[in-house]
Parts: sequence; C-alpha cells; structure tokens
Amino acid sequence: MKRLALILLTLLAFVAGAVAMAAWRNHQVSTSLAAQDIPLDGRALFASAQASYADASTTPDGDSGQSDLLSDADWPQDAPTPEQVIYDQPDLLDREFAQLEPRTPGKVNLYAIVFAGDGSQNVFRNEAEYFDKLLSQRLGADGHVVVLENNPASLTTRPLATWSNLESALDAVASKMDLQQDILLLYLTTHGSEDHTLLVDMDPLPLDQIGATDLPGILAEHPFKYKVVIVNACYSGGFIPPLKSADTMVITAARSDRSSFGCGEQSELTWFGHAFMVNALNQTDDFRQAFKLASRQIAAWEKRDQFKPSDPQLAAGAAITAQLAKWRQGFTPGPAIAFTPAPTTRTSAPATTGSTR
Repeated sequence: MKRLALILLTLLAFVAGAVAMAAWRNHQVSTSLAAQDIPLDGRALFASAQASYADASTTPDGDSGQSDLLSDADWPQDAPTPEQVIYDQPDLLDREFAQLEPRTPGKVNLYAIVFAGDGSQNVFRNEAEYFDKLLSQRLGADGHVVVLENNPASLTTRPLATWSNLESALDAVASKMDLQQDILLLYLTTHGSEDHTLLVDMDPLPLDQIGATDLPGILAEHPFKYKVVIVNACYSGGFIPPLKSADTMVITAARSDRSSFGCGEQSELTWFGHAFMVNALNQTDDFRQAFKLASRQIAAWEKRDQFKPSDPQLAAGAAITAQLAKWRQGFTPGPAIAFTPAPTTRTSAPATTGSTR
C-alpha cells in the first residue's frame, strides 16, 4: 500500500507540475540569455533549451497544448519508461541506503549526499560519481555516501536527484549518524539561475526546483547539528545568507551575481568541480585550504580566457571549523584519486539489494 500511495502521489505531481515546470524553464531561459557574463557554452545551452520549450509547448496547429509538455520524445529509447522509473524509485533508494554503514565509534564521522540535478549533461553525473570515489577512497567516508543523480545512463542504478529523494536520503544518513558530533556534507551540482534556484531536471518528469530559500527548510526538518553545504552552480553565492550559521560551512562556485564556468556539452567537469575536487582535495583534506587552492586555480583560468571572475565564496562558523578539525584527526587520507568520466552507456542494476558498487 505504501508503494501504491507513493506512485499515485508521484503521478499526480507529474501532471500537476508540468505547467509549473514549463513556466520555470521559460523564466530560466529568459533571465539567463539576458545575462552578459554567461560563457559561450552556457548561451548555446539556454538557446537550445528555449527552442526545445517552444517545440514542446506548441501543437502542430500552433496552439499551446499542455499535453505536449509531457512529451517523452527525448527520453532514451533503451531506458525504462518514465512511469517505470518513478515506480522503481523506492527500490533504488532502498538499494542505495542498504550500502550505508554504521558510524565508526570514538571519532567524528562524515556522511555525504551528492546531488547531481541536471540530467541533460554528463558533466554533473561525472562530478557525482567522482566525488563518491574521492570521499570513499581518500577522505575516510567509505560506506557513508549516498548518490542521487539525474542522467539517462543511471536510471536503473541510481535514485533520481529530486526534492523528495533528498528528503529520504537525509533521513537515511541521519539514522546512521551521531547527530550531535558527526558532520553532514551535501554537495549539489547543476545549473543555477539569477534568482538563486537550482535546476532539477530529468525530462519529461516535472520535478520540483530547489531555491536558496528552500534548502534551509529542507535541512531544518532533519536533526543535523554540523553541516558542510557545497553548491556548484551559477549564482550559487545566493545560498550563503539563508544557510550561514555557526555550525555550517557553505562553499559556492560563484558569488550571488556571477556565473561559473565549464558546464558545456564538451566539458567533463565544471571548472569548480575540477579545481576543488580533482586538484585541491587530492592535495589536502582541509576544505578551507582546498577552497583557497581552487579559487586561485579558477581565477587563473578565467584570466586566461578573459571571463568575468566567478568569485567563489566560503562562509564558515567557528563551531563547524572546529568540528572539521576533529574529523580530520580521525583518519589518514588515502592516495590521490585520478578522474575518469563516468560511462555514458546504461548498466544493469545490481542483482541483489545491498551489493557493493
């Protein structure tokens, strides 16, 4: 009955959210095209999205038709149907959560949720899969990472990156943690808009978007004391004011009125993801030091290509700074982890619940 209720609610949300999703897309396209500091690959992306929106929202006779907003013409032909993907979410979540291991007693533990929001580009999946490896193999968080991602290649192997799945993931990691001393790390990677909203997209599913005023409320529903929130998106500095606290570190790829770079179709990683994860965190396990290294690297790339500086941001309270120092004392960093892009071909789901990746 629980599964049936979840499916029925999801299908109702599917229909009800279609018009709202289309309106958000139109707003996102309009504001982004108007911005003068978006890189060339971003302009091409939003121009393509604008054309797709026009095609999807117009019938052959030229009239607007809501039914066409639900078209799955771009859905991968060899993938489960959108309805099947929705139906499978509880099982995918159960399998992901079954791999979470109990905390290690006697020290500060770190548990992480990685959220790759945009399913239209592989760059965000690449970051999610790489950060999983980096946390697990180098930063002492093996068995403590949940990955949510939107991508055609992982529809049968990873839970979708959605608002509701994020809520479930927060519940799952909270059940394993010592909530008064362990640290939650949340890494979100996707496109961002000037009004500080993160794109959550797996066409044709009309998924709820996550804004800077939404995320603090989502986190507040769960009893975490110490948090590190990393938002890798354009205009992501707008997430700092509502999240800032003594117990929280917030790192963003750009300031509130600037684009970040490297999210084009030809990119394997965003510039921030490359500089922060691959370069900096393979040199240090200190997030603040990694941020400084990454910021210098990004500034050099932007100067080389004559882009307006993205100006990454960091805000950290005294309590989380001290707790991160205690966390670093509890493990020895592993060797550097080389980056390789995630496979773009679909793989079968593991045969048994709880099998390792």
